[in-house]
Amino acid sequence: MDITKIQNLKNQAISSILEAKDKQELEELRIHFLGRKGEISRLIKELPKLEVEERKEIGNLLNDAKAAIEEAIQNQSSVISHQSSVMDKDWLDVTAPGEKLDQGHLHPLTRAIREIAAVFERIGFIRVSYPEVEWEWYAFDGLNMPKTHPARDDYESFFVEGKPSSKYGRLVITPHTSSGQLREMQRTKPPIRIINIARCGRPNWDATHTPTFHQFEGLVIDERINITHLKGIFDYFAINFFGPKRKIRLRPFHFQFTEPSFEVDINCPLCLGKGCKLCKSGWHELGGSGMVHPQVLNNGGIDPKKYSGFAFGWGVERTYAMKSGLNLDDIRPLYEPDLRFINQF
Repeated sequence: MDITKIQNLKNQAISSILEAKDKQELEELRIHFLGRKGEISRLIKELPKLEVEERKEIGNLLNDAKAAIEEAIQNQSSVISHQSSVMDKDWLDVTAPGEKLDQGHLHPLTRAIREIAAVFERIGFIRVSYPEVEWEWYAFDGLNMPKTHPARDDYESFFVEGKPSSKYGRLVITPHTSSGQLREMQRTKPPIRIINIARCGRPNWDATHTPTFHQFEGLVIDERINITHLKGIFDYFAINFFGPKRKIRLRPFHFQFTEPSFEVDINCPLCLGKGCKLCKSGWHELGGSGMVHPQVLNNGGIDPKKYSGFAFGWGVERTYAMKSGLNLDDIRPLYEPDLRFINQF
């Protein structure tokens, strides 16, 4: 049996099917090519006459041809049905407006970043941006983090292959926006009041951590800046971003680049601090903060005897999840391509 003959038969069938004008003509073609006495069936009956190896090859070709013809008939049937439904209409108003396309919207993280930036910009913060791939000195050394610090382990940070700098060390996907503190100090002199929002990376994956995430870093440096200024900024942000019933609290903590240091908590959006099944204690952790360490000021080229300042770094995803009415207990869906989730925002 000739292979070329089978290919020509398939091509002829598909060509005839595409030219069919109505369902009756299409049915006649189906019977001619796929019916019990059709062309394909006739060739299939000849298979037993072939050698075993040739029978297998020809059989596969016939099955492929049959499937292609069936698909062509199904597609052409849909086309004929659509054309018939259009022709059945009495008239067509060519001046009528077209169908409106579905309109998309901003991703919830984009909205969160814009909302956060807007709150701080209203009180004089300037939005800045710094590299997402950073030198080790800006990410660690200049922030008082020694070589033995756990955060500098390969299991805690994404180091980038490449030639290290003799001055700044290896390249790393910035693990926190705190590296922007040093770059801002080197770029300008006090007074400084900036908000740095950027993508960061750490190898973590659970309900409150993802390998790729966003942070917003606030930095204020001027003469006579103290903790009361830090607390006032946080109270302002809590009311204007989370809602009028939301409150911030500070807990003593330790960070290498601030002294004193504080963990920042926000009261639960459901129980408002009383304690419930979601929060247990009535509070949720937002992130870290504190007064900029004098050595970090020195590293940034600022005199710590004349200037002081505070800094804070919070996750955008975690902060957004704490908004009243959102009830988002897992940030991982924010990075999944599930429109059923995204379209809720």
